[in-house]
Amino acid sequence: MIPIARPLIGEEEKKKVMEVLDSGFITQGKVTAEFEERFAAFTKTKYAVASSSGTTALHLALLALGIGGGDKVLTTPFTFIASSNAILYCGARPVFCDIDERTFNLSPASAREALEKDRSIKAILLVHLFGLPCDMDAFRSLAKEFDVLLLEDCAQAHGATFKGEPAGSMGAAGCFSFYPTKNMTTGEGGAVTTSCDETLRLLKLYREHGSAREYEHDVLGYNFRMTNLEAAIGLCQLEKLSEFNRRRRENAKFYLHRLAANPALTLPAEPEGCVHSWHQFTLRVPERRKLMDILRKEEIGCKVFYPIPLHRQPLYRSLGYGSESLPACEKAAEEVISIPVGPSLNGDDLERIVRVLIEYR
Repeated sequence: MIPIARPLIGEEEKKKVMEVLDSGFITQGKVTAEFEERFAAFTKTKYAVASSSGTTALHLALLALGIGGGDKVLTTPFTFIASSNAILYCGARPVFCDIDERTFNLSPASAREALEKDRSIKAILLVHLFGLPCDMDAFRSLAKEFDVLLLEDCAQAHGATFKGEPAGSMGAAGCFSFYPTKNMTTGEGGAVTTSCDETLRLLKLYREHGSAREYEHDVLGYNFRMTNLEAAIGLCQLEKLSEFNRRRRENAKFYLHRLAANPALTLPAEPEGCVHSWHQFTLRVPERRKLMDILRKEEIGCKVFYPIPLHRQPLYRSLGYGSESLPACEKAAEEVISIPVGPSLNGDDLERIVRVLIEYR
């Protein structure tokens, strides 16, 4: 079986974890601080604040940027539910607009319509879906014109760039996930990147039970810390990330070249100026179930990210969503299918996958 994704953990990670265990200090500490410093350097930001998950990174970033009760945050309906749920956690309300059918990312034109319609929107939460950066020129222009905050959900975009700028460095804050299937992992974990001193202060405050001084609590905070154990894995994974991404890009290039011959498949885009991290290689096919059955019969992993748009989720229907007309998003949800693209694939795997897809009609 060729899995859709799997973490690559080596002897280096095991050794580093044992060093932390032997030290007797396994919770957040010096190793976590070292990971934060190195990840900030990787994203070309002043600071990175590690957290317990990508979801808590989103929650922390929104809190630190002042998103609270009654605020509205414009975001995409075509992503994992954590992106919009983090808005709810703050007492705010997501506003969904449509996606670009070619990139799967939030459509700047649709975002403009939403901002013009509702001038009370306070922020835009972008998601660099599948590892492809959003059109940051367009969204920075919108953020300036409408005086809204701009946040990046980079959970799938480790190492992606837009015109040379790393994902996580182009908004008020960037949020990363280190879940096992991501381009790099810490087991579980996340991080918020920023270059603002005040945002840094608030991120740390909310992460530590609202406490800047021991046993003195200024605000309602949370226990969203990353452990030294997780950070130890992260330090090793970060050193390997460039090579992991290089292999992902080679695999994606192989697919793009070989699969272009099959008109039944719509291949993913990489617009000029963008460097895709290829967290997922996502095709569009009108008869998805048929293709999924073929791939599974051939023991090739595949998965749908994401079959139900957020505004159609039961939770959001219960909150009054569901009547929105977001045709590009809804059509994508019916057609997308992701195939293995990770660095663990070998030449035989790639040839086997391509053989099946080339024959699909």
